[in-house]
Amino acid sequence: MLKRAAVVGLALAALVWGPGCNTVPVTGRQQFNILSEGEEMQLGLTSFDEMKKQVPISTDAAANALVQRVGKRIAAVANNDMPNAQWEFVVFASKEANAFCLPGGKVGVYTGILPITKDEAGLATVLGHEIAHAVARHGGERMSEAMLLQTGGSLLGLGLQATDPRWQAVAQLAYGVGSQVGVQLPHSRKQESEADHIGLIYMAQAGYPPEAAVEFWKRFSAFNQQQGDNTPEFLRTHPLDETRIKQLEAWLPEARQRATQVR
Repeated sequence: MLKRAAVVGLALAALVWGPGCNTVPVTGRQQFNILSEGEEMQLGLTSFDEMKKQVPISTDAAANALVQRVGKRIAAVANNDMPNAQWEFVVFASKEANAFCLPGGKVGVYTGILPITKDEAGLATVLGHEIAHAVARHGGERMSEAMLLQTGGSLLGLGLQATDPRWQAVAQLAYGVGSQVGVQLPHSRKQESEADHIGLIYMAQAGYPPEAAVEFWKRFSAFNQQQGDNTPEFLRTHPLDETRIKQLEAWLPEARQRATQVR
């Protein structure tokens, strides 16, 4: 019932929104995205400006130089797929082991991830992944999906107005849960895998050994195990670390081949 309610609502919403397909660079996947590149970029610029006001920026000269050096090498490759990007790389002083790239090319790296990246190639893995999110326009795709789901829920409610209120409540609950577990979370994991794939290609084309991505994820997996997160994969926004490592190993031959083609 969860899946059926989600499918019905999405089908109704799809009729309203109509087509909005783009092609993701490198992978060639067709995506649903109703936002323009300009709209996405403006959202990214605004969010990044706010973040720089709220989160301390690192004064570590070595860390900043490292992120600038690696980031610019990856960005030079990504420019082929996102020529209008306004690249900016900022190191934020935070213990969080994370990084991000907002639409338009605004990249943030938390100092907490640098001990895990370990070296330039490890950092290239992280920055390649984050930059890939922006190039693939995953942010706009997620917002488009959220609007589609919201519209589907509203249309489903309208279609059930003549039914018993108890069944209306059950159907709406089923739609909400089914949309999250059956649509949003799997799609989020798919985007993360796609960013891993594109990022691996970018780091290899930028001159970094793609094998370093596998080694980074082994280190990051050990870090995650120390945190004790036992959430099952179907409830995660990201694939399990072991899944990511296997996928990266499978993409290594493609990364090596593509790197050779640009040299």
